[in-house]
Amino acid sequence: MARSSGASRGGDGATAPERVAALMRDELFDGAYPVGTRLREELLADRFDVGRHTVRAALRLLAERGLVVHERNRGAVVPALTQQRIDEIFDFRTVLEVGALRMALANGADLSPMRHAVEKLEGLAAQADPPSWRELTEAHGDIHEAIVRAANNSHLLTSYGRCQDEVRVLLTVIRPEFNASRLALLHRQLLDKVMVGGDVAIQALVDDLELAGRAALVSALRRAETDAARIFGI
Repeated sequence: MARSSGASRGGDGATAPERVAALMRDELFDGAYPVGTRLREELLADRFDVGRHTVRAALRLLAERGLVVHERNRGAVVPALTQQRIDEIFDFRTVLEVGALRMALANGADLSPMRHAVEKLEGLAAQADPPSWRELTEAHGDIHEAIVRAANNSHLLTSYGRCQDEVRVLLTVIRPEFNASRLALLHRQLLDKVMVGGDVAIQALVDDLELAGRAALVSALRRAETDAARIFGI
């Protein structure tokens, strides 16, 4: 990766650790640090031209968002993909998103923000130049956030915000299987069924979370385990 100078500069009011954390967050969303990667403070300090104390503080900020974890004798690490991690995140998303959609439908909420978010994703898919994975997952996240936002419950929205970054990092694992066109098609189909309302809408969201989300990640995990077994003869 290219050295990112200027991480300790800027007039946006952010501290040096916040700026480094923001740069690393974007890189995590683009898959620059695969799951299981050890983040060495000395190398990061050199890359971003800051002191190790700044890097350490930046890593703490990322840990608060669930993007890195601190392991004994290893320091900061991008969390590994495990069945437990997949289930915890998608169980959480299902409770919040499906519950929010039920509330939104019951209250006759305006779902046009979801439509606009889907159109944004379709616009990315139609570009001559392929969008970055970070742009795609941002657009994807806007669709699902719009569902939660439609419930008009600040507590639900705050809770959902706590897992959004972690979901985007997890999705880098399935990047080879989900290009812009496929994501756009899947979410256009989801939108159409959500607009029908009732059980059709609820089942469509459940299917999206389970099949396009949880199942795809579990498949990626199984492939990784098979590859490891073949390489190491486990």
